[in-house]
Amino acid sequence: MVLVTAVRDYMNRMLQDISGMKVLILDSQTVSIVSVAYSQSELLQKEVFLVELVDSISISKESMSHLKAVFFLRPTPENIQHLRHQLANPRFGEYHLLFSNMLKDTQIHILADSDEQEVVQQVQEFYADFVAVEPCHFTLNISSNQLYMLPAVVDPSSLQHFSDRVVDGIAAVFLALKRRPVIRYQRTSDIAKRIAQETAKLMYQQESGLFDFRRTEVSPLLLILDRRDDPVTPLLNQWTYQAMVHELIGIQDNKVDLRNVGKVPKDQQEVVLSSEQDAFFKTNMYENFGDIGMNIKRMVDDFQQVAKSNQNIQTVEDMAKFVENYPEYRKMHGNVSKHVTLVTEMSKIVEERKLMLVSETEQELACNGGQGAAFEAVTNLLNNESVSDIDRLRLVMLYALRYEKESPVQLMQLFNKLASLSAKYKPGLVQFLLKQAGIEKRTGDLYGNRDLLNIARNMARGLKGVENVYTQHQPLLFQIMESITKGRLRDVDYPFVGNHFQQGRPQEVIFFIVGGTTYEESRAVALQNASNSGIRFILGGSVILNSKRFLKDLEEAQRIAKSSTNVI
Repeated sequence: MVLVTAVRDYMNRMLQDISGMKVLILDSQTVSIVSVAYSQSELLQKEVFLVELVDSISISKESMSHLKAVFFLRPTPENIQHLRHQLANPRFGEYHLLFSNMLKDTQIHILADSDEQEVVQQVQEFYADFVAVEPCHFTLNISSNQLYMLPAVVDPSSLQHFSDRVVDGIAAVFLALKRRPVIRYQRTSDIAKRIAQETAKLMYQQESGLFDFRRTEVSPLLLILDRRDDPVTPLLNQWTYQAMVHELIGIQDNKVDLRNVGKVPKDQQEVVLSSEQDAFFKTNMYENFGDIGMNIKRMVDDFQQVAKSNQNIQTVEDMAKFVENYPEYRKMHGNVSKHVTLVTEMSKIVEERKLMLVSETEQELACNGGQGAAFEAVTNLLNNESVSDIDRLRLVMLYALRYEKESPVQLMQLFNKLASLSAKYKPGLVQFLLKQAGIEKRTGDLYGNRDLLNIARNMARGLKGVENVYTQHQPLLFQIMESITKGRLRDVDYPFVGNHFQQGRPQEVIFFIVGGTTYEESRAVALQNASNSGIRFILGGSVILNSKRFLKDLEEAQRIAKSSTNVI
């Protein structure tokens, strides 16, 4: 419950001390932070009768002096300007200014000077500057995520803005957890090193007093990783429930937009998929697609039993019981139809795009050797008219990442074939991926063929066989967690920042992946936490990726790199 609980505690403290009717005013980022942790009905219970965005409220002139305004904003220059305008002509009876991160002294002075009518009751910092999508998974929803792929010289100010936002988010997580970590980073990544150093500077120098919490025997570990060390995971099709919904339909802040999906009733056009609010989802989010179908059938059967008993109303007592249980019945009905809609839509996409065929080859490329057979399988799928352009591109990328050094001639053949078959294909995109995340750029043993231990493990797995050919891939993060658990994470690959070293095995590890996390990785973290290894892992990143978003970031970075005079 770690992260979600931390944000909910902050929300409770913000709202319960202010009695009476309130309006909650958020910005484009805090609206995500609040919506994943707190439902609308819970806000109503706290007497919040209106939720507004700060930029739209700045336009309105209507007086609402009967309401108390609770602002929960990121401490950005734009938001401080919005507040200046608000305080010049106050529309509300009271102003409570709450910020999601550390305010600068200059910002506090600006607010104090602006409050000429003395309507501000309090100014406070509540460190909920991250979107806690799950108890051990957070994101920062950074829109310009592609910047991590570009050298600092291309756009220094945008990259500074990007790394500032990441450092702010990481700092808020540790302030919410009341911890100060030792920090390590991936040696081959400039951006990971930069963020690690800036985070250390903030925690140990600029704001050392704020982070001076009671010491634990062993400090927690913050490990900064670069998405490009494992470009395979975001390129793969997914076959477990949560990851599959994000890959095929898309999840944003635990919500799924179903407006483009066939005939969906109005109240089901946007549905919530949250393990905190949906017991069926909580139980099944990491199950594979085949089992989900069976479990949904069971849920439908249970619902039909309840519906049948509701039809059998004979006495006044039956009627009273029905009325009493009706809200629960409605909720159950909504839940059943939500999961049936999602699984039906995904089955349709799997069939249309022949994803079982495609995915089998993807998994072979990610997990098993055999270059000749892989080339033949990819070529056959490129020639298959049922395979979509995006799936063709992903297959060639997965082949290129695996065999870039072993078969350059065949790789060129695949590039040419891809260019001739896919009208939308941007020339050079696969080569750009290799430049960004090829074998020379990676630290980890992505394919388990560099390190003797990993080679032995792969051979053992090959002999034992796999339970499910579609879910045999393990993200690189899984290996890193194993190395940490066994005390084998190499200092040379993941150096420490400064002179703060780890004494003994950490009990808490926070990963931050610059460039974004995937739901496959958050599943690996949740399963590792459930195995009681004595270490609690938390995963965070700049965004939550699916293959579409990963490719979009790659294309955008390639476009900027081309238009830049600086050669990448």
